[in-house]
Amino acid sequence: MLYWLLYQKLFPYFRPFRIFRYLTFRTAFASLTALLITLIIGPYVIEKLREFQIGQYVRDDGPKAHQKKAGTPTMGGLLICIAILLPTLLWSDLSNPFVWLVMGSTIAYGAIGFIDDYTKVVQRRSLGLTARAKMLLQILAGIAVAVALIAMQEQGSYSTHLMVPFVKRFRPDLVWHFLGGIPHLSALAFLPFVVFVVTVLVASSNAVNLTDGLDGLAIGCTIIAASALTVLTYVSGHVVFSDYLELQRMPMVGELTVFCGAMVGASIGFLWYNAHPAEIFMGDVGSLALGGAIATVAVVIKQELLLPFIGGIFVLEALSVILQVGSYKLRNGKRIFKMAPLHHHFELLGWSESKVIARFWIGALVFALFALTTLKLR
Repeated sequence: MLYWLLYQKLFPYFRPFRIFRYLTFRTAFASLTALLITLIIGPYVIEKLREFQIGQYVRDDGPKAHQKKAGTPTMGGLLICIAILLPTLLWSDLSNPFVWLVMGSTIAYGAIGFIDDYTKVVQRRSLGLTARAKMLLQILAGIAVAVALIAMQEQGSYSTHLMVPFVKRFRPDLVWHFLGGIPHLSALAFLPFVVFVVTVLVASSNAVNLTDGLDGLAIGCTIIAASALTVLTYVSGHVVFSDYLELQRMPMVGELTVFCGAMVGASIGFLWYNAHPAEIFMGDVGSLALGGAIATVAVVIKQELLLPFIGGIFVLEALSVILQVGSYKLRNGKRIFKMAPLHHHFELLGWSESKVIARFWIGALVFALFALTTLKLR
C-alpha cells in the first residue's frame, strides 16, 4: 500500500521517494513496523483475552510444573498474524501474486488454529478439534496452495522442479509429463506435486504446533527460521546472488523478503510477552499460522528440502512424538523418551525450563546456519 502510494504514484513528483523501490529498505521497515505493532497493542490484547477468560488449559498428563500455567491468556497468535499481515500490506508490492499466496496460507492455517483454540475455550478442556478434523482442514488448505502454484506454473512464474541441497544439476520435476498428452488424465500429472506440497505444509504446521510447549520456545525458534528464510528469499530473487550461487532465479519471489522480515519483527515482539514466565501463549492460531507461513515461503522459493535444516528443532520435536507413539504401539507400551515432545523429556531429566529453551534456541541457530552454508556447498 505504501509502496504503491509513495513509489509508484508519488515518486515522479518527489524523487527522494525512490528509496521505497529498494527491497532491503522495505524489509527493514516491515520488520520494525511488525515489532512496534506487537509491542504497542500487546498489552491491550492480553487484557482483552483475560477479560473474555480465554485462558490456557493444561493437559493432565503433562509435567506437574506446568499446572501453574493454567489460565494464562492464549490465542496470542491473533496478535502475531495481525503484526505480520499489516506490515506486509503496507510495505510490499501488492501486485505480486506470491505475496497474496503466502498471506492467504497464513490466514488459512491461522483460521484452523483459531477454530481449534476456540473449541478448547468453549468446551473448557485441553483438546479442541479432533485429530481427523484438524488434519483434514490442513490438507485442504495445502491443496489450495498447491493448486495456486500450479496456476502460476502455467503462467511461467513458478517451477515444479525441486532444488536438491548440495547438488547443482539434479533438479527433478514433480510432474508426470507422460500423462500430459492424455486429456482426461492431464490433471493427474500434477498429483506428485500436490502430495508433496500438502505434506510439507501439514508437517511444518504441526511441527511448530508440537514445539509450542514452553515459554518462548516456539517463537524463539521461529525468529531464527524466519531470519534464515529472509536471507534465502532475498538471494533467490536477486539476479546477481542467484546467478553466483547457481540458484533457480525467480525475480518475483524476492518480494516475499518483506513478508519474512515482518514475520521476524512480529515474532521478536511476541517474544517480549511470551518469554518465561509467559504473559500470553500463541495457541494453535499462532503455531499453525507460523508453520504454514514458513512452509509456504520455503515451497515458493524452492527450498522445501532445506526446510528440515531451517527449522531443525521443529523437526526433532515432531520426530520425537512420532517415535514415541510408534514405540508405544509396536513395543507393548515401551517408551523411548520420558515424555514427548522432546522438550518435556529434558524437563523430566532435571533441566530447568529456561535451560531447555536456551539450549534449543542454540540448536535452532546451528541448524539455520548450516542451512545457509548449503547455498555455497553445492
